[in-house]
Amino acid sequence: MSEEPSNEIVEAAQNKSAGKMTQIVYFLYLAAIVIPFASVVGVIMAYVSKGDGPEWMQSHYQFQIRTFWISLLLGFIGAALTAVVIGFIVLLALLVWYILRCVKGLKYLDQQVPVPDPKTWTW
Repeated sequence: MSEEPSNEIVEAAQNKSAGKMTQIVYFLYLAAIVIPFASVVGVIMAYVSKGDGPEWMQSHYQFQIRTFWISLLLGFIGAALTAVVIGFIVLLALLVWYILRCVKGLKYLDQQVPVPDPKTWTW
């Protein structure tokens, strides 16, 4: 006699898989600090996976997608301002902001709770 797995077991396995995908995106974002275009791969994965997983995980995908677009915007502004030196300060602040957002996201993911305000510009 073969028993089929219960819905809870299947759901737990799907949640674990979706959680791993979310974690990979955060790590790709952090890797993007030294590996060009890793964040592009990460945001594509976030867009593809944003319908997967439980509801609390959806806030992580939204947070990751917003992190990408906000960092891209601030990166362009910082790069444009490097001609007047203040751009280097903007880019350094962007780096700190970016790392903090990824670390906070990983912390919430590890606790299996949603990001409190995924639409915020802060961390």
